[in-house]
Amino acid sequence: MNELILNGDWTLCGAPEKTLPQTPDALQTARLSRIAATVPGNVELDLYRAGLCPDPFMRENLYQFRPYEFYGWWYERSFTLPEGFLSEPVELFLGGVDTFATVFINGCEVGRTDNMMMEYTLDATPYLREGENRMAIRIDSAINRARKLEYPVGVRGPGYEHTDEMLRVRKPGHCFGWDIAPRFVSAGIWRTVALRRRASTAIRETYWATLAANEAEATLLCKCRFTTDAESLDGFAFHVLGECGNSRFEKTLHVKFVSDEMTLIVPNPRLWWPRGYGDANLYTVTLTLVANGTAVDSKTERIGIRTADVEARFETGDAGEFRVLLNGTPILVKGANWVPLDAFHSRDAERVERALRLFTDCGCNMVRCWGGNVYEDTRFFDLCDQEGLLVWQDFALACGLYPQDDAFARAVEEEAAQIVRKHRNHPSLLLWCGDNEVDAMYACFGYRQPHVRENRLSRETLPRVAASHDPMRFYLPSSPYIPQPLSGELSVPEQHNWGPRDYFKGDFYRHSSARFISEIGYHGCPSVGSLCRFLDSDHLWPMNNSQWDAHNTEYTRCVRDRGYDRNELMADQVRDMFGETPEQLQRFAMLSQISQAEALKFFVETVRLHKWRKTGILWWNMLDCWPQISDAVVDYYFHEKLAYFYLKRVQEPVCLVCAEPENWRRQVWLCNDSRQNCQVCYEVTDGETGEVLLRGEAASPANENVALGGFKVFSGVQRLILMRWQIGERSFGNHAIIGYPAWNGDRYRRWLDRIEALSTPFHAEECWTASTPVFDNDILP
Repeated sequence: MNELILNGDWTLCGAPEKTLPQTPDALQTARLSRIAATVPGNVELDLYRAGLCPDPFMRENLYQFRPYEFYGWWYERSFTLPEGFLSEPVELFLGGVDTFATVFINGCEVGRTDNMMMEYTLDATPYLREGENRMAIRIDSAINRARKLEYPVGVRGPGYEHTDEMLRVRKPGHCFGWDIAPRFVSAGIWRTVALRRRASTAIRETYWATLAANEAEATLLCKCRFTTDAESLDGFAFHVLGECGNSRFEKTLHVKFVSDEMTLIVPNPRLWWPRGYGDANLYTVTLTLVANGTAVDSKTERIGIRTADVEARFETGDAGEFRVLLNGTPILVKGANWVPLDAFHSRDAERVERALRLFTDCGCNMVRCWGGNVYEDTRFFDLCDQEGLLVWQDFALACGLYPQDDAFARAVEEEAAQIVRKHRNHPSLLLWCGDNEVDAMYACFGYRQPHVRENRLSRETLPRVAASHDPMRFYLPSSPYIPQPLSGELSVPEQHNWGPRDYFKGDFYRHSSARFISEIGYHGCPSVGSLCRFLDSDHLWPMNNSQWDAHNTEYTRCVRDRGYDRNELMADQVRDMFGETPEQLQRFAMLSQISQAEALKFFVETVRLHKWRKTGILWWNMLDCWPQISDAVVDYYFHEKLAYFYLKRVQEPVCLVCAEPENWRRQVWLCNDSRQNCQVCYEVTDGETGEVLLRGEAASPANENVALGGFKVFSGVQRLILMRWQIGERSFGNHAIIGYPAWNGDRYRRWLDRIEALSTPFHAEECWTASTPVFDNDILP
């Protein structure tokens, strides 16, 4: 046995930090009640399971957890070391601790942590003994630690709820309250704890990069590093074997030093492609360290052979560019933003596979890991590799002006270097991005230019990390990146298109200058059934009440100036599209979901119609991290809103799209976002009368759009247009609504029967009802 996992049952106790014992000896004599704890876990979940706190996701219960932000905590457990386990040095691995912890084994301090998003490996050998051992981990209050630090006036949080407190402690920003997440400034051991034996001679680091690749040949670079206590380095070698189906490569390198590299030529490689453009082929590669002919260590990984580039020119207007290429082929990006899987990250692992299935089922080829989150673990990247999902990875900095001093820069550099080394060999990883919206914050706060834009984290620290540890991958300083002398987040090619959030075909959305849209969203009410799971029956409707507010945006109990009110905006969007303010909850949920679904469909279609003038869209967002009213198209309980099914259809690699009117006509386009030529049979009809508007057969060339023809339209006449097409044995469908608001909600509901019956049918009513329970009141129709 080389590893002893220490997850599972622990005990937990806590107290206001000033009264908390600081050592294991003092803890044993203190009169503190202990409760059962689970590792991985968070203290709030343990308190709830012990009956000491209410369900943090229900009603307004999140506010009851504010006092615990000032607590310190002790986790404890005993464990038995197997016989012979100490025959080699032993390290304590901490996959994730939130946040400021001191670790003790058998009463002795082993080490400390101060970054929630980093893994820690501590030398445990001197503190362990054969047989019974005891571990204790003290976690200090992150808020108390934060308030002892310095905050120059130039540093600044986003400016509504979570201000300077989030800037110096290395916890994800969403923990302090966000418009998509509740405030839980938590504590806990949220990832694996294990004891691992450390061999003296072992592989320590590998780096795989594709230097060139086409269907005939690929050139790979492998850099490798090992450690050894051998007296001489003579006789050491690395042997590589890579296999993918019947494709195989092999090489032996007699090393000159503990760090060395080799170049490998792979004939007829099986290339890795993103979804829609080909197979996500993966090679199983085994690197074996050999000493004098004897294998002493090996490491097996799955890699992809592909080149990945981002053609970027950060200039205004048509001079700007932001285009993704895989293996030299331009990729029309269609995907979504990845936000926290759960407000309590100890539950991330149980949600990750189901969450990623939403992306693949919905036709996405990219997932953007937003910078207000933690970094996902290896399983996430493994699944993205397998499924052909490109990953845009922000570093964990979001929406604030962060400290620029040496100590903070060193902390960010250490964190980033560890993350880059951990994930750089995944073919799905497209780029590293320095932060989320930090460049934009300088302009939003009105700071004078240009000196305040000299952000050393995104311009010096993080690019140095990328250059040192992953030199072949694209680095983007910020999203959106606004280099000098440009100013304004809407002046650059890669943009976050939030705007006024008015009617989705308003001027802001129709006339966006973005080449690549990395954030854009629209609100959609959860189903009534989902609302019933976290709101009291007497707070379900009308929505102007404290429980809707608690699950709306930010942290309303102590907020000074809310960024916006999602409930109000959602109601305004319903009224703008349908000209009514519904009096019943179920009707409101239906009309809100229709509004969201049509908006997101329109955003994706606009990008597809303007290919390659526009090169990608990452809509906001796929899945909620807690029960809430939000922009997500799937709620926390994994219940899909109507938008999910509209997006699934419009993100098919080959799709019919109806353009906006021009010269009294609507043009229908055949959009192909794949590397395959195909023949398409199509029919376009009026959804109410059945009149055939277009019908025929057309060639669809790979990665191109083709105009099929058009039909006459009148702006004052509202119509439903149904589009059906067939490729081989498979049938597909899409729709369009013609005319201007206000739309009649009852008429649209009748249209839905025809829309949902197209290919890949769904049951629209389930999107906003979802097994609604019955209450003794008249709020439900």
